[in-house]
Amino acid sequence: MSARAAIFGLAGRVLTDNEAAFFRDADPWGFILFARNVDTPKQLAKLCVSLRDAVGREAPVFIDQEGGRVQRLRPPHWRDAPPAALFGKLYAEDAGAAKEAVWLNHRLIAHELRSSGIDADCAPCLDLAIEGADAVIGDRAYGSDAGVIAALGQSAMDGLMAGGVAPVIKHVPGHGRADADSHFHLPRVRESLERLTETDFAPFAALRHAPMGMTAHIVYDALDAEAPATMSEAAIAHIREKIGFDGLLMTDDLSMKALSGSFEERTRRSIDAGCDVVLHCNGDRKEMIAIADAAPLLSGPAVARAEAAEDARTQRDEFDVRSGLAKLDSLMAGVAS
Repeated sequence: MSARAAIFGLAGRVLTDNEAAFFRDADPWGFILFARNVDTPKQLAKLCVSLRDAVGREAPVFIDQEGGRVQRLRPPHWRDAPPAALFGKLYAEDAGAAKEAVWLNHRLIAHELRSSGIDADCAPCLDLAIEGADAVIGDRAYGSDAGVIAALGQSAMDGLMAGGVAPVIKHVPGHGRADADSHFHLPRVRESLERLTETDFAPFAALRHAPMGMTAHIVYDALDAEAPATMSEAAIAHIREKIGFDGLLMTDDLSMKALSGSFEERTRRSIDAGCDVVLHCNGDRKEMIAIADAAPLLSGPAVARAEAAEDARTQRDEFDVRSGLAKLDSLMAGVAS
């Protein structure tokens, strides 16, 4: 595989000639879409075809479609999916019903994404809901119990992959305890390694077989008091060797303000630390050019991980959307929002 170890966004709803030429030359492994890129299902499907045509292959196209606050596809053309916390509430009443509901929700998400040309979802979020932490996670978490999060996260992964959408577990090794929003500041987690292993890290260890994971731009004092996990060789080694994750490891967005330095530096530090692929989301071509200049081609174990992630896009079932939605509505009917 000769693709570059990068995932890039774009500026608008149509791929411009200049963007297409850049992507053709840079050859990123994949693309990521945001609300600014979305209008209608027909427009979105056409955009996905244009992106893949630019690189001449079936490159993965990602989106953040968790449900709740974080979903780029919204009504009137797409369903308003519930936030993770509601499924956690259902789990407290009926664990089996909650796991079924999460599977159905993500199978429906997979249908919606694949119908528009998207085949990779930056979900599920396996972070814990921690009282007193920054609100950036909040109801994006299934709850505060690592076992519940692991169980529901597995159902989410299974639902996505049944519909041919590759999941990305995030934010490895755990964002829930962060004291700031990494979109704007660099968070720091001061808990002991023993405590983190029992709590924040545990859902990621349980789902270490996931095809892809996304790092957290967070400093964990117990792993590396100097660098955020994305750029820390010690933190990535812990993710690989102790947590046991061996899927494709991508960074969170390199344009987030938690990180410092030039985009060349951010790219090199992330790859040198052990990330397989860097992610850049805002569509700024000047920044992407700098990243493309610094990002290597996929090589070594990253090639096999990328191929395995692409294989996770194979649809595995037949699914009746109408009956699936009716069943989900029935399961969620008594859960207070």
